[in-house]
Amino acid sequence: MTPERRARLLAVLNKRQSDLTVVLENVFDPHNIAAVMRTCDAVGVQEVYVLNTKIPRHKKFGARSSSSAAKWLSVYQFTEAEACFSALRQKYDKILTTHLSSDAVNLYDIDFTGRIALVFGNEHAGVSDEIRAMADGNFIIPQVGIIKSLNISVACAVTLYEAQRQKKLAGHYDTCRIPEPQLNELLEKWGFEEEASS
Repeated sequence: MTPERRARLLAVLNKRQSDLTVVLENVFDPHNIAAVMRTCDAVGVQEVYVLNTKIPRHKKFGARSSSSAAKWLSVYQFTEAEACFSALRQKYDKILTTHLSSDAVNLYDIDFTGRIALVFGNEHAGVSDEIRAMADGNFIIPQVGIIKSLNISVACAVTLYEAQRQKKLAGHYDTCRIPEPQLNELLEKWGFEEEASS
């Protein structure tokens, strides 16, 4: 790896946020997943959890809409909700789902400066009852139109950019937040990907 490539990759890794993640529950369309991954990369989310309890495990994600974002992310696939949540609880203090309910909090009232996981449900049914019961609460994106839902990739983008806004104000992008062992591992993996794609 050339010094220039190393510096470029480190510049991106130093902005990665180790305390924010996205969980996608039974999302059918791989292009929706790919679009979410592209947004994750854009705001510095490194880890994405893909939970498939009702549909087959995804073999690949839509490369066209992701611009190959998946190869720069750490993607974990689960087929059991309990195993997924066990992994999440080891790293994140709060797990919130997107769901229209009487107890849902407004997106803009969430404190994104803590260790938080955000769960987005599938295109038809949203987040399942099972997952909502396992989470710590629900949130909604305020809307004033007739249709009260957004496409999953749009909803995720709106949410992550609010998180980025708060984290930037809190100085989270000013210092590296990824533990050194993980940083070195990603740098090595990314260096290989960079060389393979050039």
